[in-house]
Amino acid sequence: QVQLVESGGGLVQAGGSLRLSCVASGRTFSSNIMGWFRQAPGKERTFVACINWNGGRTYYADSVKGRFTISRDNAKNTVYLQMSSLKPEDTGVYYCAADIDHIASDSILVAESQYEYWGQGTQVTVSS
Repeated sequence: QVQLVESGGGLVQAGGSLRLSCVASGRTFSSNIMGWFRQAPGKERTFVACINWNGGRTYYADSVKGRFTISRDNAKNTVYLQMSSLKPEDTGVYYCAADIDHIASDSILVAESQYEYWGQGTQVTVSS
């Protein structure tokens, strides 16, 4: 059974930092694109960041560019999202996602429909 399990969420004051982790089990995603999405209360889920198979290419939503960093450790089957200078508008449930259609690809995937596996999400709350 393939699983993506996020962790690292919590409550933080504006300006603070958090590091989210997503551990995959049941199969390896070392050749696949991984992404992070988030869903704010009452809103649709939106793209945050993605990373190519070897970590050599990353892409960010404009709203988080310069503040968030996505990275991966393929030996640990884990992808990370380092979040700094957090703002109240960053509040939401953060989801990890994995694509299996692109092998060793440098493509950028920003749509939910492009990812086949999803984690259950981790809550991030930023207080003002």
